[in-house]
Amino acid sequence: MRKEAEMLHTIRGFAENDDRIRAVMMNGSRANPHAPKDLFQDYDIVYFVSSVQDFVDDASWISSFGDILIMQTPDRMDRPDAARFDRFAYLMLFADGNRIDLTFYPADRVAYWAHDSETVILLDKDGLFGDVPPPSNRDYWPVKPNAEQFGNCCNEFWWVSTYVAKGLWRRQLPYAMRMYEGPVRDMLMRMLTWYIGVRTDFAAESGKEGKYFEHYLEPAKWEAFVQTFANGDYESIWRALFEMGTLFRKTAQSVADRFGFSYPEGDDRRVSDYLRKVYRLPPNADDLDEPAQVNGSKF
Repeated sequence: MRKEAEMLHTIRGFAENDDRIRAVMMNGSRANPHAPKDLFQDYDIVYFVSSVQDFVDDASWISSFGDILIMQTPDRMDRPDAARFDRFAYLMLFADGNRIDLTFYPADRVAYWAHDSETVILLDKDGLFGDVPPPSNRDYWPVKPNAEQFGNCCNEFWWVSTYVAKGLWRRQLPYAMRMYEGPVRDMLMRMLTWYIGVRTDFAAESGKEGKYFEHYLEPAKWEAFVQTFANGDYESIWRALFEMGTLFRKTAQSVADRFGFSYPEGDDRRVSDYLRKVYRLPPNADDLDEPAQVNGSKF
């Protein structure tokens, strides 16, 4: 597997030898001095070029970077009938395990490129970028919520939890899991991100999809988070749903206390009671008030 120095030499060298490429930028975790280093980090590269379409019409240049294992072109997938593109990305996983996400962007539209703090300029033939600040992860620190955002997060969590319960009682596994691992988990992740922000004074990156959660959460909170991941067994999903509710409640109350927000205790209590009622509801019941089935569960 080619090491970082060799990969960067290839990326920069290709650009140096092609007059159409005027500048090279690297973004993402490899431009983040605080990100853990490992062999699976992508090379997020932007080539600022005189003609994007040249690199779309003739992709033979790809072989200069290595043997492809698999590749994706999201712009083509999104616009299969397009004749021309004003930007174009090639997501390339090579046979040796290295991955380059390479975007071609018009050099004459540099002013419209959205700069972020995780940026390193690898090459700038024309001085397009001037002085670029040293890279940092500042743009990826969590942002403090306002009261409305906090309230909406709580509402969405408890509202969609009832969908999960409905799907579980109906034994509609795909639906229940889509609601659980979609909107409900999304709100838990958002609340945990704010919670980590409170713990770090909103000066630490929790990572894409919570990949640094384990580093910033207390061991007990992390273990509780782990318990929210269920297998395909209905009882396991119910258990995980109740665990998720408990973790969300404790985390949200901490965030509310920090900012003086009002946590919706009433919604929490009513929905939690509803979830327990649906959990105990006999199969084929036609009324929520039917006698609960005895299943030996602690919920």
